[in-house]
Amino acid sequence: MQIGMVGLGRMGGNMVRRLMHGGHRCVVFDRGAEAVRRLAGEGATGAGSLEDLAGRLQKPRAVWVMVPAGAPTEDTVTALGALLERGDAIIDGGNSYFKDDVRRARSLAERGIAYLDVGTSGGIWGAERGYCLMIGGPRDAVERLEPIFRTLAPGRGDIPRTPGRESAGGSAEQGYLHCGPAGAGHFVKMVHNGIEYGLMQAYAEGFDILRGAGSKDLPEAMRYELNLADIAELWRRGSVVGSWLLDLTAMALAENPTLADYTGFVQDSGEGRWTIIAAIEEAVPAEVLSASLYTRFRSRQEHTFAEKVLSAMRQKFGGHVERASGG
Repeated sequence: MQIGMVGLGRMGGNMVRRLMHGGHRCVVFDRGAEAVRRLAGEGATGAGSLEDLAGRLQKPRAVWVMVPAGAPTEDTVTALGALLERGDAIIDGGNSYFKDDVRRARSLAERGIAYLDVGTSGGIWGAERGYCLMIGGPRDAVERLEPIFRTLAPGRGDIPRTPGRESAGGSAEQGYLHCGPAGAGHFVKMVHNGIEYGLMQAYAEGFDILRGAGSKDLPEAMRYELNLADIAELWRRGSVVGSWLLDLTAMALAENPTLADYTGFVQDSGEGRWTIIAAIEEAVPAEVLSASLYTRFRSRQEHTFAEKVLSAMRQKFGGHVERASGG
């Protein structure tokens, strides 16, 4: 089927390639003309503006928006809403806040335009591996666009079927799922990313402990100079902590065992914060996810004022002298 794609960055561009490989016809637009030219050279139909893109699509039209969350998405959805008509659909595949989805869906529904929020996980590897899709929106629009979701999703592949699901229907085993009405897709993706924060933090702290096993502060008989790259590779094979995140960690350690090319500055993209807000609103304890988010904040500062207060208190009550940085 035909679909428009707005936003041709690392994920948007690769999604277009996967869709075209699956036989779909893509009309593409990006503020960067070179990105449009590149994909047009690979078989997509290039558009010079949102108006041009809307005009090149057959009705009922579907436009997938893959731009940064916040103002870029808001502006793009608003502009498309003015260009499209009853029966058309807008798909937000970015990382929007689910409450914004509810508002946008309500506004567009007044004009008969379906709004779907699709949490998309797969990163830069999605073109090859496929994308895990968490979908929110009206069921009839989801069913109409299912060929698109089926192509983007990874499919069952070689993952064994979960015991007990032999008679279960649905699309979850294929890697895409209609989670519920407007906002449900991004809500599930939000929690997915909150969990991701916690998993990443657990791996990071574990490897830091392994690295510290060679510290001169430890008794000599209990010091271990451990090969972290080998341990990561070992854990990938048969261990209960195996995962794609561990695969990526093993790859990074194989390339550079000291990770000297990284500063340790860790950004957060919003979903971790929103997950904690949801936990507070639901009165659900989320200690690990909260701690992992705060650690990302901490990574952006050399030293916080709170740490200076801690240091001052230790010096005052016990005479503890600060060690030099890196000592």
